[in-house]
Amino acid sequence: MKIGIYGGTFNPVHYGHLRTAQEVAETMGLDRIVFVPAGETPFDKPDLAKASHRYKMVKTAITGNSSFKISSIETRSRGKSFTVDTIRSLSDKYKKSDLYFILGIDAFLDMPLWKKPDSLVNLTNIIVISRPGYTFFGLSESPYLKDVPVKTLRELDRGKRDMFSFDISGKRKGHLVNVIALNISASGIRELIRAGINTNYLLPESVKSYIIANTLYISK
Repeated sequence: MKIGIYGGTFNPVHYGHLRTAQEVAETMGLDRIVFVPAGETPFDKPDLAKASHRYKMVKTAITGNSSFKISSIETRSRGKSFTVDTIRSLSDKYKKSDLYFILGIDAFLDMPLWKKPDSLVNLTNIIVISRPGYTFFGLSESPYLKDVPVKTLRELDRGKRDMFSFDISGKRKGHLVNVIALNISASGIRELIRAGINTNYLLPESVKSYIIANTLYISK
């Protein structure tokens, strides 16, 4: 089984997240996408909703999609969560499956600064997805894309390629994947909520109802 691991704060989860997950699953032939809402992050985020709220919002958002699952591996953790530890635990859980860790270009650029990044790229395949405001060409200086031709990165940016695969380590593959650019941001949604502006069609109604019922993001 091929399983995509899709982590993030999901603060809140919105249609951009859900559409991306669906596209990646179809493009890469993944059997399942496991959403992993972050627990306590190593970075301070003053407007981050409690982990329990973000977990429940993702859970309600993916209801009805049998290919989408959710993991509480980080939200139930009492300490700070690091991706390499999460992937190691999920690798033990899904021993008979191939794992594909999904992240945006922006996060991939920061990956060398994460805890044990070289161990991470030996634990899981990596799927790097396009993000509004970022280019695949911007990855040309990444230590993990040394053998990827600059021409290929430009072709991805121009839409001449939908995806490209390469060896990211001696054990795993990296995949650069173009997805439809839905320029929806969780931070933008939070700003709209604080301003009392309608968020229709940006996130599932079930998530919108949960936010209203729990008075989330009203104040910064």
